[in-house]
Amino acid sequence: MSLFEDDVPKKSETGAITVGQDLSRLSEGELTERIDALTEEINRTRNELEQRGNIRDAANSFFQK
Repeated sequence: MSLFEDDVPKKSETGAITVGQDLSRLSEGELTERIDALTEEINRTRNELEQRGNIRDAANSFFQK
């Protein structure tokens, strides 16, 4: 156990990204991984939104007949 072990920032064990997190202590690699993870989450959210829009449009089409 190092004397300064408490000074080292700990990575999230779950891999979760915290919005508003202090980014100054992250390495370039960690920042790249963060961008990749956020991009994947944005795409996943957009896909879900598109699916819901398609379901809504189908329902509207069905009930307007």
